[in-house]
Amino acid sequence: MRKVIIATDSSAYLPQEYADRYNIPVIPMTLNWDGQSYRDGIDIKATEFYTRLSKSQTLPTTSQITVQQFLDFFTPMLEAGDKVLYSGISLGLSASYNSAVIAKEQLGNPENIEIIESKLVASALSFLVLSLARASEDGASLKELLELVPVIYPKIGVYFTVNTLEYLHKGGRINTAKRFMGTALNVKPMLEIRDGKIEAVESVISRKKAITRMLELVQKRVGDSTPVRISPFHALCEDECLAMEERAIELLHPVEVIRSEVSPVIGAHVGPGTLSLAWIAG
Repeated sequence: MRKVIIATDSSAYLPQEYADRYNIPVIPMTLNWDGQSYRDGIDIKATEFYTRLSKSQTLPTTSQITVQQFLDFFTPMLEAGDKVLYSGISLGLSASYNSAVIAKEQLGNPENIEIIESKLVASALSFLVLSLARASEDGASLKELLELVPVIYPKIGVYFTVNTLEYLHKGGRINTAKRFMGTALNVKPMLEIRDGKIEAVESVISRKKAITRMLELVQKRVGDSTPVRISPFHALCEDECLAMEERAIELLHPVEVIRSEVSPVIGAHVGPGTLSLAWIAG
């Protein structure tokens, strides 16, 4: 049986050790800043990005992965005799999915490659990708992996809080009304990825209460489901993230904890101070 390669993009924040362990190719997204283009996580790393962002007078932008980039990404895998299942950033956040679909059509062997609209991003996406990679390692066929997606998807979730909604607003990822919700009385907005888009959940006064509320929401969503895996991740607020992780471990008793950072291409839209907790349960 031909091996099925699970592939994703850099918006999944997949730690390199996991990419290596499960042979998951990662295509980088692109960050544009002051006339230069940077491959996410390759040409510019998180720490460098946030340090520069805090001093910059201009904001970076991002661009979708091109059809040609996907052709260059998929072709070696197919030529090696593998099948490919690709799942990247939600279509609701980037048009990269459309480029991947066009690349598949141009490759001319549709039976050997499938493109999934993940409706996810960040570590929530990495949980989908890792679940599929583990199933592929256990011998699941491409057809069986596709059938697994709707089973896995409801088990995954992610909540996050940001210091300000300005970055999301300027990047067109959240509307003016929701932006106002996050600026009135200096409240801290709680957000989630729902059906592939960033949606407001509620607002909480103070950062400390926002973190506590995020943990409460995750605990409610997880319920009695087991096993639980969590991924705490942050944008330049590591100490808060570690403290949140400790509390999450006490509450959820996860069998696995995957630590990560918000990558530059997503950080351009959420800004420094973003703190998040993703999970998969059941």
